[in-house]
Amino acid sequence: MPRALSSRHGGARAGAGAIMRAAMEPVWQPSQEAIENAQVTQFARHVMRKHRLEFGNYADFYRWSVEQPEVFWSEVWDWCGVRAARKGATVLVHGDRMPGAKWFPEAQLNIGENLLRRGDRGDAFVFWDERGLRRRLTYSEAASEVSRAAQALDALGLRPGERVAAVIPNLPEAMVYALAALARGLVWSSCSPDFGVEGVLERFAQIEPKVLFCADGYRYAGRDHDVRDRIAEIVARLPSLQRVVVVPHLRPRPDVEGIRGAVLAEEWLSRYRPAEMRWVALPFDHPAFILFTSGTTGKPKCIVHSAGGALLAALKTYKLQFDVRPGDRFFYYTTTNWVVWNLLLEGLCAEATLLLYDGSPFERGGRILFDYAQAERCTHFGTSAKFLDAIEKRALAPAQTHDLAALRVILSTGSPLAPESYDYVYENVKRDVCLASISGGTDIMAAFADASPVLPVWRGELQSRSLGLAVEVYDEAGRPVVGKKGELVCTRPFPSMPLGFWNDPGDVRYRAAYFEKYPGVWCHGDWCELTERGTMIIYGRSDATLNPGGVRIGTAEIYRVVEKIHEVEEAVAVGQHWPPERPTDTRVVLFVRLRPGYRLSAALEEEIRRRIREAATPRHVPARIVQVADIPRTRNGKVVELAVKAVVNGMPVPNTEALANPEALALFRDLPELAA
Repeated sequence: MPRALSSRHGGARAGAGAIMRAAMEPVWQPSQEAIENAQVTQFARHVMRKHRLEFGNYADFYRWSVEQPEVFWSEVWDWCGVRAARKGATVLVHGDRMPGAKWFPEAQLNIGENLLRRGDRGDAFVFWDERGLRRRLTYSEAASEVSRAAQALDALGLRPGERVAAVIPNLPEAMVYALAALARGLVWSSCSPDFGVEGVLERFAQIEPKVLFCADGYRYAGRDHDVRDRIAEIVARLPSLQRVVVVPHLRPRPDVEGIRGAVLAEEWLSRYRPAEMRWVALPFDHPAFILFTSGTTGKPKCIVHSAGGALLAALKTYKLQFDVRPGDRFFYYTTTNWVVWNLLLEGLCAEATLLLYDGSPFERGGRILFDYAQAERCTHFGTSAKFLDAIEKRALAPAQTHDLAALRVILSTGSPLAPESYDYVYENVKRDVCLASISGGTDIMAAFADASPVLPVWRGELQSRSLGLAVEVYDEAGRPVVGKKGELVCTRPFPSMPLGFWNDPGDVRYRAAYFEKYPGVWCHGDWCELTERGTMIIYGRSDATLNPGGVRIGTAEIYRVVEKIHEVEEAVAVGQHWPPERPTDTRVVLFVRLRPGYRLSAALEEEIRRRIREAATPRHVPARIVQVADIPRTRNGKVVELAVKAVVNGMPVPNTEALANPEALALFRDLPELAA
């Protein structure tokens, strides 16, 4: 192992729990050859030579990346080959302000140009749906289509900074139109077509898009869903729209007469021929994307991301954290309303092939995504903790049924990955693979806890803090702690911090969201632990932590136990104010959705309590366990703990449009089991 990137961390004081974990062995180690060839190793050696540095281990390299942010991010720019009309001599202004720091203030670039840098006949996009392979689009073909779409946008007279939006499945067209918008400095925002009318309007009415891209429908679980009536109503209530472009998906030529200003995509493009691309050079902090919070506790907040920040974060992520190389084949299961879709789009910066999928991940008995991975020689497979748990419950063993020889990395996000899921992956999916649970979010279009091709994987732990992000864990007094639970914070600015929230004068809501608890420090809202070896453990959202008897408990600590019980399909734990006359006191209530054919018997209830007590602590044992038929979740599949908590405690849920199954909330209202 090169000394520059030795996995020895050292230097942190270990708590009792951390000492116990140190006795474990990693479940996966990168080979010496993989470490030698990793791009992050090459980058570290380049930095050492250029700046006459010596890193004793990976921890030293990480520490340098956050203590010398101007040097680190400037080197990322140069080493990754950012294409720009101008970089400028200044990297960071007001680096002592958070928010308020300004990166590369003299730079002029176009993020789209950097994403579509490869122009050969290799695959840019491969698209599958539930029926299998549908289309391929090479880089040169994609460039031609982006050119045509950019010309069509020019004809509408749009100016840089104006917004375009999409209600569209994860199709190649979504990628092409996003790239065309970015080429002209337009700001892109998207939702998946399973959103209801109000859910779309709550998002897009705030940003007043000039163009709407959409499809005539989508397919899921073997059913076609025509959304033209829904699109017609959305368009009627968005007076800012000048043009609606409809991509045929369910049928070759859908009738769009009922949609104001609508034209089929090929008709919209028919006047334009492929031409040499014109990329508009813009400031580093020019807005490129608007992403939305889930909106389950109110109107969704519109998070504005800069072109330069998104690009630098993507280059660092794909090359140094994921080790993606030209020709690699990158898959992530996502819809267009999740930040993971934007992350997927940005995979073009590494000159990879993007494997797109739209539909249910459980088709072909849950095997379709592994069929896809085998057929397309997938190198990086992105999924969620929920999916891995679900296929384990279905007793799938892809290691025995599929050829996954090309697969090097499995990425998991969306919720904490249970330790037992690590066992499942290494026993039943692939033994020699880097299983990287990562955690970040919509807020930063990146991760705080990240993958690393040169570090081992430890059961139940996220491999490392993300290079260039000064991540710490704070206790309630704002002191950094190691081996203890606390709040995930970032203590220094980084390029992919949002520009702010849309229509937020004075950044009032932006500051309240992230900087109120620890002034001048980003507080992300995750309840977590930094271990003595530099890995991280995420216990859940800090605003959903349980607090029985004044002791904070992360909900993931309960789910890790309960969802491994054979009879349990899914669970959600919340704090109920108890007794009602003392709202500062809470008791833990666990709701379980059982697999078909099972009921919550006294014996099963006792088994659940016993397993929680043995695997966690007596404080984790719920005061009440209740069986429910369904559990509300967002359209990205995340269980909505705060909405359940609100219903249980008799409070309103202000926005149910953000939920995939809002009817499930009624299952938690006025339950007799919670009256005593």
